[in-house]
Amino acid sequence: MRRGLAIFLTVNLLIIAFLVRSVFTLLTLLIEDGSADAIHSPEIPAPNSPSIDNMPQLIPKIIHQTYVNDSVPEHWREAQRSCIDLHEDYEYKLWTDAKSRELIATEYPWFLNTFDNYTQPIQRADAIRYFVLAHFGGIYLDLDDGCNRRLDPLLSYPAWVRRTAPTGISNDAMGAIPAHPFFLLVIESLKSYDKNWRLPYITVMYSTGPLFLSVIWKKYMTSTKNIGDGPGGGRVRILMQDEYNRHPWSFFSHHQGSSWHGKDARLIFWMGNHWVLITVAGFMIAGVIGAGMWWTYTRVLLMTQGKGPGGTRKIWLQARLWATQSQKEYELLQRHEV
Repeated sequence: MRRGLAIFLTVNLLIIAFLVRSVFTLLTLLIEDGSADAIHSPEIPAPNSPSIDNMPQLIPKIIHQTYVNDSVPEHWREAQRSCIDLHEDYEYKLWTDAKSRELIATEYPWFLNTFDNYTQPIQRADAIRYFVLAHFGGIYLDLDDGCNRRLDPLLSYPAWVRRTAPTGISNDAMGAIPAHPFFLLVIESLKSYDKNWRLPYITVMYSTGPLFLSVIWKKYMTSTKNIGDGPGGGRVRILMQDEYNRHPWSFFSHHQGSSWHGKDARLIFWMGNHWVLITVAGFMIAGVIGAGMWWTYTRVLLMTQGKGPGGTRKIWLQARLWATQSQKEYELLQRHEV
């Protein structure tokens, strides 16, 4: 019985170890705040400060955005126009579906089959933003990100992304020099993360969206390439929430967005708001499954040992002997304590 228990526990520990290893990077994201690479407020001159002119310009003056076609919806035009009007000396590129596919077909034909076979249009919109940053460099902004001030201070870093809640980074605002090693790793990783997780929201988030980008970022942080802030540097800096959109001096303002979210996204958000209940339920379910596995294992073990002539009686005698021995040990223990 003890040997059987040891085997059962060993098998379960191996299963748990395999599961933990499979999601280890996701687990480490829960405690990663990005502070080691944060762009701190003292680094950023005030809007219209003369010191902005003394900052190096590493990232080219290009603003990239994406949409299905050239007819941007009315509710996003104010945000779009705020960025264009503040940056008349920047090149502006709106990547429509047709232009996006043309770039992939021309410059990255190895990815065209994956690009064409994405099941959700937002996956193509996610993917193209990584490719244009890796190819041209510049700053990518979602159409629901308006500009509060000029983005010139953000051009002085080799690459930057923004911190998001509750953990990880987002892909709605980011910038980089051309061929930055982080974004080269991102576009290289897209094919291996192209998996269908049944729920569209999870599929998008983990194949091309912010969760995918966060996992690649976490892996990149541990590499030897995440160093150097100067020209040709590989470090990825993090724009924190205060600098992103919480104050009048922040870089961006947020407008209506998340047009691709469906019913499954609302389910995920509900689960996030009730994570304590979900955690308790998970432990209870795991306990029931563990008890069921143990019961099944012991029954199979007894049936195996009970095969052959007199097998059932042999098992009964073994169980009786074990019970008698346990009773005697208990009585000796009681006498010793007295």
